[in-house]
Amino acid sequence: MSETAGTRRDRNPEGRAQNQRPRDRYGRPLPYGSPGVPRVPDDAVFTPEEGLTEAQRLLDEGYAFHAHEVLEAVWKAATEPDRELWRGLAQIAVGLTHAQRGNRTGAARLLRRGAARVADYGPVAPDGVDALGAAAFGREVAERVDSGDETPIDTAGLRLRREGKG
Repeated sequence: MSETAGTRRDRNPEGRAQNQRPRDRYGRPLPYGSPGVPRVPDDAVFTPEEGLTEAQRLLDEGYAFHAHEVLEAVWKAATEPDRELWRGLAQIAVGLTHAQRGNRTGAARLLRRGAARVADYGPVAPDGVDALGAAAFGREVAERVDSGDETPIDTAGLRLRREGKG
C-alpha cells in the first residue's frame, strides 16, 4: 500500500493502482476485512465460449457487476470485427449494475449504448450471441428505469445466447 495525499491506495505488483477491497454483490467496495463475494481476477482471460457461460451463470444469480467483468475480459481480448459486440454486452451488464445500485440515469444511458452496439450485429452475431435479444432486453430495462418503475431488475432476463446455442 502506498499513501497518496493521505489516501491509502492498493497497487498491483507493477505498481499500478488496483483496488483490492472486497466487494458486495453489486460491485460496491466494502471496508477492508469485510466478507465480500468472490471477484473476477483483473487478469482473467476467457474465450468467448467460457465468457458466455460464466457471464450467464453470474447474471442468472443476480451478479450483473461480476458478469460485466467477465464480458469486459472477453472484450479486451477480442479482435475486430467482434470487439464491439463484447463491449456492448459488457455495457449492458454494467447498465444492469447501475440499475441494481439505484443509479437510474447511468443505468439507462449504458443500457441504451450497449444495446445499440450489439444490435448492429443482427440475428447472426458471432459465437452464438443473441445480439438482438440482448439489445431488446437492454432497451426494455432502460425504458422501465426511465419510467420510474422501481420493480427489481431480474438480471437473468438477459439471455446471452441464441436458443439452441447452450
